[in-house]
Amino acid sequence: MPKIDRRSFIKMLAASAAAGSAPWLAGCSNPTGTQAISRDFYKVPMMGNARILHMTDAHGQLNPVYFREPNVNLGMGDAYGRPPHIVGKKMLDYMGLKENTPEAHAYTYLNFDKAAHEYGRMGGFAHIKTLLDSLRKDAGGTENTITLDGGDLWQGSGTSLWTRGVDMVEASNILGVNVMVGHWEFTYKENEVLSNVALFKGDFIGQNVRVKPDSLFSDSYYQMVEKYDGRGLYDEDAGYAFQPYVMKNVGGARIAVIGQAFPRTGNANPPEFFPDWSFGLREDDMIALVKKIRETEKPDAVILLSHNGMDVDIKMAASLPGLNAVFGGHTHDGVPQPIKVKNVAGHECWVTNAGSNGKFVGVMDFAIQEGKVIDMHYQMLPVYENALPADKEMDAYIKQMRNTVYDEHIVESRASNRFYDKSRLGKTFDNILNEKLAIADRTLYRRGNFMGTWDQVLCNALREEYDADIAMSAGVRWGTTTLEGDWITMEDVMTQCSTTYSETYVSEMSGKQILDVIEQVADNLFDPDPFLQSGGDMVRLGGMDYTIDPSKKLYERITDARLDNGDSIDPDKIYKVTGWAVVNRTPDGRMMWDVVRDYILKNKDKDNVLRLPRINRPKLVGVNNDPGLADYKGELG
Repeated sequence: MPKIDRRSFIKMLAASAAAGSAPWLAGCSNPTGTQAISRDFYKVPMMGNARILHMTDAHGQLNPVYFREPNVNLGMGDAYGRPPHIVGKKMLDYMGLKENTPEAHAYTYLNFDKAAHEYGRMGGFAHIKTLLDSLRKDAGGTENTITLDGGDLWQGSGTSLWTRGVDMVEASNILGVNVMVGHWEFTYKENEVLSNVALFKGDFIGQNVRVKPDSLFSDSYYQMVEKYDGRGLYDEDAGYAFQPYVMKNVGGARIAVIGQAFPRTGNANPPEFFPDWSFGLREDDMIALVKKIRETEKPDAVILLSHNGMDVDIKMAASLPGLNAVFGGHTHDGVPQPIKVKNVAGHECWVTNAGSNGKFVGVMDFAIQEGKVIDMHYQMLPVYENALPADKEMDAYIKQMRNTVYDEHIVESRASNRFYDKSRLGKTFDNILNEKLAIADRTLYRRGNFMGTWDQVLCNALREEYDADIAMSAGVRWGTTTLEGDWITMEDVMTQCSTTYSETYVSEMSGKQILDVIEQVADNLFDPDPFLQSGGDMVRLGGMDYTIDPSKKLYERITDARLDNGDSIDPDKIYKVTGWAVVNRTPDGRMMWDVVRDYILKNKDKDNVLRLPRINRPKLVGVNNDPGLADYKGELG
């Protein structure tokens, strides 16, 4: 197969539409041994005249995956005991769902391995396409629907990294996405972002993404913008890089869709990728924008497509008169029912979040009469591959894309081409990703406020690579699940660490510096004010344990920090610390996926099993009765 550069790759994908989709026959039979799902599970009669379809945080996962929901998701302040901070059986009780059902498996960690074998993988764009087409048909046609994507679409897999997000852009075009916002999208270079926005057939929006003042006077920035037909400078006077909102005609109604990118992108990700853009919550600007839209556009409804995170959306919705609903993302919360928030004007706004990894599609129907929303209906649908036949066009596209050859045009690093792996040259993406590394001795998962088993693999790999005392790995919420007894593949590894800044490092840190870092990350997660949270989970620490009281204040939460050998962390002692994905500098260590791959291959036993001798779980204090905690395997105090 010939090698291919980015330009040719884009052309190939744009022209890749294969045979048309076959009609979906309801009640598709499941493979032997899987649990049956009702014929009517995906039939959603239209309950109004405008249907909003929503998905978010796919993280590059074009094929079906396993993804275990958390058993620890603690809520502080007003968020205590409120979804999404309820897990397991308590979540089911709160939402009126039964155990041992497709919904129970989709929304909780309960009996995860058993249910995963019964129901199969979830998501997959070919299956999502089938579902979306059915939901559009139930609504009376595409003219009565709009499809939204909440961002974190272009990052999280080997193929999205190697194509710079192009694979996901073209897949979203086939899917029929009309509007999207961003977060990890901005971790490609600005010109790559604008190229992808140009390739995207829908609207890329964000009221809180601004061009920096200095860049407005930069010839080089204007030259880049001109290359992409003005994309990247939507409004020079207001400084908008992208459209702040878009008006859509849906089912005879005029609906305004406002975009909100992740507000803390400039802090959470390397600013060198987006030197000309700034981000922020910009709540006052949002309030003014909603008011302006209501007064000048006279819409029938105003909705927010957000990547704030659910707790932030709930707080913001309370201060936003004129907003009917929020379709949120970022925190990966699969919440079956909306949170109904009363705003300062006394009106109700529904706040939703559609999970991650393509596991769910949210469906909201508006009944609109005489310019007003008189009724709303919402339903979240878990996407099961065994219950939804694959759309033929999407399936053919994915297979063709994965047959692309990895070549010298594939750039894996922000630093230079020296990081691309020559051993992969000439192999297809599919060949690379299907490499079997070892068999998992337990279920490997990531999502949860504290240490996941996949995180332990990453930390162990880092410590071995650098012979370090402690490993630090960011508590990101993306990364799929590998079942106990299944082969760990290179694709599994790539879902854990596919970023444009995955270089590893080793450095020396004092005990005080280490403890300060842990305290600061804990504050980002557990500050009672959601506007001060980052939306991730706790930093993962290999080689040490600690005690944490999430209810305490900054620099008071962490106590009794110890190395694996039992030695207390001495504030004045210097330790060898390793990590990856640094925001403010470019390390020169090997790429994280290569470090992890080599660790797995080296440490599997004669039966090809990778065994984890220990999991570094912190001791939790003061949370014993928290509904956001269940079946914790670590110590409680």
